[in-house]
Amino acid sequence: MPVLGICSLKGGVGKTSVTLGLASAATARGLRTLVVDLDPQADSTLCLGAAGAAAQDVAAVLDNPAGYVVGSALAASAWDPDLLDVLVGSPESARHDGPTLPHRLGRLGTALAEVQDDYDLVLVDCPPSLGGLTRHGLASCRRALVVTEPGLFSVTAASRALRAIDDVRRAVAPELQPLGVVVNRVRARSSEQAYRLEELSGLFGPLVLSPMVPERAALQQAQGAGRAIHEWPGAGAAELAEVFDALLDRALRSSAEDQPAVRA
Repeated sequence: MPVLGICSLKGGVGKTSVTLGLASAATARGLRTLVVDLDPQADSTLCLGAAGAAAQDVAAVLDNPAGYVVGSALAASAWDPDLLDVLVGSPESARHDGPTLPHRLGRLGTALAEVQDDYDLVLVDCPPSLGGLTRHGLASCRRALVVTEPGLFSVTAASRALRAIDDVRRAVAPELQPLGVVVNRVRARSSEQAYRLEELSGLFGPLVLSPMVPERAALQQAQGAGRAIHEWPGAGAAELAEVFDALLDRALRSSAEDQPAVRA
C-alpha cells in the first residue's frame, strides 16, 4: 500500500489542493484511496464532505492507534463513498503538534497497518509547518511530495521541507525519500515566476516534477462545490486532471520500484 506524504513548510501554497487533486486522479482510475487529514484546519475533511461524519478523529488515532480507534475515525467521502475515505482531521490534532518523542512517531504507521488491506493508496495531508504532526505524517510514509509555488518565500520553504524530510529519514524512517517538488499555481506570462522557476530548477534539479500545476480557476470552483476536479466541466478542469494523472503515475511508479523483485 503506497503511503505518500504531501507537505510544505509554508501555508497558502496549495498543499491541500494538490492532495485533493491526487485523490481525484486516484478515484478516477478506481483505486481505493484514503486521505489522512493531519492539518488542524481540517480543510481536506471539509472539502471531501466528511466533517462530523466519524465518531472520532485523527487526534484520537495518534493517542491510540488500535484498530477499533482507527475504524471509528474513518468516514466515507462525499466525492466517492465507495472508493475514497478520510481519516478525519480536527482542531484537536493540534495537541500533537509539539515536541514528540521519537518512539511515538510510529503511531500513524501503526494505525495505517491496521487498514493496509483496505486501500490501494494513502495520501497524508500534513500541516504547513515542521511540528509533531508533520513528523508523525512523514514517519509513516515511503515517499514525500513537497508543494511549492514560484515565489521567493515558497522557494525557501521548499528547501526547508526537503531538509526536514531528510531529518525524519535519519531519525526514525530510513525508507523515507522525497518523491519531488510539485510547483503549483504556475502562470505562463509572469516574468517573476519565470525567474523563480529557473531558481527552483537550479536548486533542486530533477526533483522538480513535471508537469507543473497551472493556475486555473476551475480548481477552486470544484473544491468550493465539493466536487473532484476530474468531474468538473471545462477545459481548465480537464487540463488540471491530466496534470494530476501524471503526478499520480509518478508516485505509483516510485512505489512499484520499492517492491522487491519476485524470483521464479
